[in-house]
Amino acid sequence: MKTNPLLKLEGLGQSIWLDSISRPMLTSGKLKRLIEEDGLSGVTSNPTIFEKAIAETNDYDEDIRALAREGKGVEEIYQNLVVNDIRLAADQLRGVYDRLDGRDGFVSLEVSPRLAHDTNRTVDEAYRLWAAVDRPNVFIKVPATTEGLPAIRQLISDGINVNITLLFGLPRYRQVAEAYLAGLEDRIIRGKPIDRVASVASFFLSRIDTMIDPILEKKAEAGGRIGLTASSLLGEVAIASAKVAYNISKEVFRSASYSYLALRGGRVQRLLWASTSTKNPVYSDVKYIEPLIGPETINTVPMETLLAYQDHGKPAVSLGRGLVKAERILKSLPDLGVNLDQVTQSLEDEGVEKFVKPFDILIARLSEKRTAFLERAARKTA
Repeated sequence: MKTNPLLKLEGLGQSIWLDSISRPMLTSGKLKRLIEEDGLSGVTSNPTIFEKAIAETNDYDEDIRALAREGKGVEEIYQNLVVNDIRLAADQLRGVYDRLDGRDGFVSLEVSPRLAHDTNRTVDEAYRLWAAVDRPNVFIKVPATTEGLPAIRQLISDGINVNITLLFGLPRYRQVAEAYLAGLEDRIIRGKPIDRVASVASFFLSRIDTMIDPILEKKAEAGGRIGLTASSLLGEVAIASAKVAYNISKEVFRSASYSYLALRGGRVQRLLWASTSTKNPVYSDVKYIEPLIGPETINTVPMETLLAYQDHGKPAVSLGRGLVKAERILKSLPDLGVNLDQVTQSLEDEGVEKFVKPFDILIARLSEKRTAFLERAARKTA
């Protein structure tokens, strides 16, 4: 019988997390089976995921109705629903967390995307969510915006696990890693332990290729040397960025600064590959998994990508290979009219907006359902 490729990844140092959450998944035993049978060791959520789970189904209507009758407002209902789901997921992953001494087995919950450019309110909401969920194996997701960096440092210094999301650029990744180390240092100065503080840096991939490929396609149409170069780089920039990010990670977490923290129990901030579903149907459906397998990393995948890898994945350590080629790809981009730093900043701005929109839709839909349930209850008692 063929060995499940997903189960081989843990032995290679990489965790597989699911980029999806819903009440039926949590109550039907589906998540538990994925943990036990496929080696799943984490779950991520975001406003888009919760919008699809809550606003586009009737799975939460009974809870919404009960909370509305208790006099809860829309924001209170939202927090109650998502916190309950996160708790359920955390409890089902607790066995992984305990078995691996807190190195894995996490579920992530994001602060409101409306706060992406507000440091103080991000910190306040992170505290509130952390206390509400009240589980050790939870990450609070904070965006890698300029305003998010001091929030990351503050939260780490206070012992709150942080998943840094919407990370696209290499310079920003280095800042994120430095914010994590600074938070651990702050915590030591305060006389607090650092051995149970965890963090991951979620580097988004497929969106990079989605934005850059059209530029390269136009250059390729022109022909000549530039055209050939552009054609050869189609679908290659995101993976090249990931490999260079991994090299930066090794540099940061082999530094003297980290060695000092490691002696006191400080953990590596793992790189997490996000946005790993293939957007271009021409590309392999496991394109953002196969070349990026390596120690101290995570790949968070939607269900269809997980099933694809389960079916025809070929696990092998690959992340450390091809660094010279990756660096050459990135260095060639300016000659092709691509400013990678500008592209990744645009992706960050766009990413925030892409999360704000479904969050607003979800809140509006919850408001509609709350109003409808209360009006129906009022008619029954009239």
